[in-house]
Amino acid sequence: MPGRILILGGYGNFGKRIAAALARDGLPVIIAGRSQSKAEALAQRLPGDLAKAACFDVSRHLDEHLATLRPNVVINTCGPFQGSDYTVAESCIRHKINYIDLADGRDFVAGITTLNEKAIGNGVAVISGASTVPGLSSAVLEHFKDEFSKINSLKYGIAPGQKAERGLATTQAILSYVGKSLRPFSSRKRSVYGWQDLYRQRYPELGRRWMANCDIPDLDLLPEHYGIGTIQFSAGLELSFMHLGLWGLSWLVRAGLPLNLQRFAGPLLMASNWFNSLGSADGGMHMIISGEDQAGMPCTRSWFIVAKDGSGPHIPTIPAIILARQLVNDEIDLTGALPCVGLVELDTYVQELSPYNIKTYIH
Repeated sequence: MPGRILILGGYGNFGKRIAAALARDGLPVIIAGRSQSKAEALAQRLPGDLAKAACFDVSRHLDEHLATLRPNVVINTCGPFQGSDYTVAESCIRHKINYIDLADGRDFVAGITTLNEKAIGNGVAVISGASTVPGLSSAVLEHFKDEFSKINSLKYGIAPGQKAERGLATTQAILSYVGKSLRPFSSRKRSVYGWQDLYRQRYPELGRRWMANCDIPDLDLLPEHYGIGTIQFSAGLELSFMHLGLWGLSWLVRAGLPLNLQRFAGPLLMASNWFNSLGSADGGMHMIISGEDQAGMPCTRSWFIVAKDGSGPHIPTIPAIILARQLVNDEIDLTGALPCVGLVELDTYVQELSPYNIKTYIH
């Protein structure tokens, strides 16, 4: 039987989806969190009697549980990762356990390479950002890059449906930079602020959605890896009054008012759910790649993924699922610490999403 996979935050928004997918594949999983009852409840619902529960505080008792449980892979879904350190990853390296996280913190993911020497020394893989960004975004670029001799710009973003399940960690992450000046990136000459630079993006089936700046690892990683001239990543809320309301708050933060929006992530998330009846469970992601083809002529590729019926939250889980499966089955020879850039093929990614109401479009 393949080795066990320990999922930290295993009954959370992303963790429970990862656990279910791996259990369906016949892989033993350990669902970890601070609530024994929640972990056991999920373990009992999973197929094949392959799941067990573990109750502990990751910040205090991880080392002793790694020594006792002895998993082959740890998947860390315990965000937000903005401002976090590498304690969990370093513990995994010490115990010679492969590590994967779903981090979207810009500094966290880009800086994971500082652990490279330790990871190689202990013969393990340490992969950060195994999620939509940069996991899926880089998969799309890998798929289309050979059509381009030069990529001048990448404009892309994510627009979840109002009824799609939202996690507290993701909400905290976004609120941490709303209205704040983002660290310079790519060839941008002017200052860029979180949740500003509004625009409307048209999606197949979904219509137009508002978009605004977000701070993600791709801003540093993708221009360097793919030679991209300019890059802009945005996210949007389906309900215009909510999106524009947050945009209004971004101006107050930018003006210097001492608003700690991240502190109110819980109440704001709860309040946002009051308006679910006004929205849909349909969301999407777009990537517009512009540059020159191999003949030096102007070339643009537009790629969309549209998720309906609340299936959107499955999309960020796919890189961690694929990579964990490959590691425990010895299907990938990978050691060292690195961001999840170009590690998952787009066709494999899309195939993994085939059980859900999700479609892709290319223009």
